[in-house]
Amino acid sequence: MIGTQRIAMAAAAALALASFAQAAPPAPPPAAMTTTGPEAAWVDPRTGHRLMRVLDEPGATALYFNEQAYTPQGDIMLLRSDRGIFAVDLKTWRPRLLVPGAGLQLLFAGRKNRTAYYAVRGPAPARSGSTPSGPAGKDGDTRPMQVWVADVDSGKTRRIAEVAGGSIAALNADETLLAGVSAERAMPLQPGAPGRDSRFDQAAYAATGPDGKPLTYAEAKEVRLNDRLEAKIPMEIFTIDVRTGARRTVIRSTDWLNHLLFSPTDPGLLMFCHEGPWHKVDRIWTVRTDGSDLTKIHTRTMNMEIAGHEFWAPDGKTIWYDLQTPRGEVFWLASYDLATRQRRWYAVERNAWSVHYNISADQAVFAGDGGDSEMVAHAPDGKWLYLLRPRDIPDVAGIHAPDAETLIKPGTFETERLADLSRHDYRLEPNARFTPDGRWLVFRSNLEGRNAVYAVEVAKAKP
Repeated sequence: MIGTQRIAMAAAAALALASFAQAAPPAPPPAAMTTTGPEAAWVDPRTGHRLMRVLDEPGATALYFNEQAYTPQGDIMLLRSDRGIFAVDLKTWRPRLLVPGAGLQLLFAGRKNRTAYYAVRGPAPARSGSTPSGPAGKDGDTRPMQVWVADVDSGKTRRIAEVAGGSIAALNADETLLAGVSAERAMPLQPGAPGRDSRFDQAAYAATGPDGKPLTYAEAKEVRLNDRLEAKIPMEIFTIDVRTGARRTVIRSTDWLNHLLFSPTDPGLLMFCHEGPWHKVDRIWTVRTDGSDLTKIHTRTMNMEIAGHEFWAPDGKTIWYDLQTPRGEVFWLASYDLATRQRRWYAVERNAWSVHYNISADQAVFAGDGGDSEMVAHAPDGKWLYLLRPRDIPDVAGIHAPDAETLIKPGTFETERLADLSRHDYRLEPNARFTPDGRWLVFRSNLEGRNAVYAVEVAKAKP
């Protein structure tokens, strides 16, 4: 019966895909653009660092913190709004509409070529009652997907893949493979509210606790993530060959598979996570694209220990992640060296704990995007963008333990505040990232009452 259902769902998805296979991306809606770029710059009076509004119009947003947003030469950054895909010149900070069209999903920039990858969704397959039918991708979307690529210089576009079931989440280092996830059926993260809340780019999480009282947004999110995890919906990670269109299954599981991210240097190595409440899962894994060498990166050793929001170092040698031992009490930015299996943990102060961390291209410094008092750290003063300078803890008097190389290498951070986010609503994650030259941090925020993309200069402004 299950096999028959899968065949029927795949056929429905393929039919829906065929119905829009030759369609051009939809026309852009009208939108008025406010001041952006160098003309919209000021110095944060609380930090002394220069801020700039980079893209300010309806739907303006940046990619997730660990997704590739820059051309290989580091001169162009990709952003998106309701009008389409934008290319931002990082010398002038001028945004240019690269691919016009409403409803375009920016995926990532190419690591080898000067390319912007984006997706167009087709009409949804037939529904049975109120439940979407057919295989589902990220966030339960059952609509078939086309993947397009645009040359960032000429603007020329071409369709490179069609995905009848599932969604595309990653591109490998040499741009030969796309990777995606597919679930046997959709399950909205918030019952009765499919899709995402456009204000915060997340589901509209709401739930009540055991006492019947409403939970905070952060706690309600944990409840809904747990509901999805416990549903044990069959899933797969798959790849699509960009040249031939061939689709291949990497792994199958009833675990919740999410957050695919190819190594920035190894075209055959994929990182992914087991999604759900972090204290219930060993989240971070890697696997080869042929399904071999499935490896767990971090194993929990205490109750309520959590690890996640993982990201690659630019050289592809190390995986970094948020580690708490236990949750909400002791905070680290941890790493795992794939070749040596060496681990390094940098202690993070409670106020400097961040929704996401990131690393500069030269791997000399880190950034954090802070958090509000309802989030896991319950930081009393955490709504800032941070620069984190690592400091290793040396051996006392130069005396080295004989087993030092097998132990965790500890360290701390010197913390500097770059931008005041006291007016930011953290239901919208800032997703801060360094520019390739390390001079700026780019982030999204609603600090002025609407969603926009900003940049803050790492060096202090000159008087």
